[in-house]
Amino acid sequence: MRWIATCPHETVALLSAELSALGIPAQKQLHRGIIFETDLETAYRAHLLLRTASRIQRVVGEFTISTLVELQNTLKTVLWPEFLRSHKPFLVEPALTDPQALALGQEAVINSVVQSVQGGAFEKGAPRYDPASDKSISIIVFIRNGSCVIGIDSAGRALHKRGWRVNGHPAVLKETLAASLLLLAGYDGRDVLLDPLCGSGTIAIEAAYIALNKAPLIHRGKDDFALEHLAGFDRALWRRVSDQLRAAKKSSLPAPIYAADINEKYVEIARKSALRARVEKYLQFAARPFQEWQAPAPQGLLIANLPYGERIKPAAIETLYRDVGKTIHQRFSGWRYALLVPQEAPIHLFGLPEEKYVHLMNGALPVRLLIGQNNKN
Repeated sequence: MRWIATCPHETVALLSAELSALGIPAQKQLHRGIIFETDLETAYRAHLLLRTASRIQRVVGEFTISTLVELQNTLKTVLWPEFLRSHKPFLVEPALTDPQALALGQEAVINSVVQSVQGGAFEKGAPRYDPASDKSISIIVFIRNGSCVIGIDSAGRALHKRGWRVNGHPAVLKETLAASLLLLAGYDGRDVLLDPLCGSGTIAIEAAYIALNKAPLIHRGKDDFALEHLAGFDRALWRRVSDQLRAAKKSSLPAPIYAADINEKYVEIARKSALRARVEKYLQFAARPFQEWQAPAPQGLLIANLPYGERIKPAAIETLYRDVGKTIHQRFSGWRYALLVPQEAPIHLFGLPEEKYVHLMNGALPVRLLIGQNNKN
């Protein structure tokens, strides 16, 4: 079976490493994702285990086309009953598609499914085209420069929606971005970790999942994944894979994880989210200003998503950046640090050694992750 895992272009290498760790070495990188081949059991594991993937699709077909007629003829070879169930509605949406091909490709796929229904390919009724239904299966059409890839969304809700977030913080990180930051910083759970600006707690919770070897999507409910509504879904195999991943979770952290914020309200939101994620008992929360922190261990990783200036005045941002740099320099000797800041942030105010910058996107905002080591004796 062929699959596509999508992610931001900047984190494709992280996603590739995750797939390789699942025993999937043969991969083809796309602009914002990876095509790979694997068996059904490993694919099920990928849906539950991938920390940086945005979505996963089952590949229906890959074609080389130059005209609409070629696409229409090629689509006649697709055996839709192998992918769609007769009782589930479907919709068709383009992705990264040439503008002039968008409408034509979308219509061609819709007609292809309808014609297979009219031809009697489905034995028990017909899957209907219903773009307005929130229960529709999404068929994704990618057409660019003569290349056409058609996939069926098997994730359902985007994979950053783990199912545990408590609302109430005005500027949250996507869970997939938080996991990417941790992996880029080299975090594997063996280091003491401190997030002194934890906000809604996303980084600390994702860190706990990594440290505990806990599958990030394991708590999504029954029938929450779109793959559970596709033809050929093996419920017994899905349960067996899920049980195996639950059994693989560690019973304790290899090293402590600390999460703090100056705002007690946000600390409480982070605590509630951690409780819903079933990792609250592993995390140590505190309501404390960053400037009051002392290193809780001789070595570790300090990671933080710094304020972006949208809710804080520029003068306060400059003061915070100076305080952050001074605190790390004076009190966190021997520690590594990973600081997420806006692309144009005044990072010179940190006064820290510059080792590595990773350019990322936080939603529509360009950001960069500063990674370094405080070697001050």
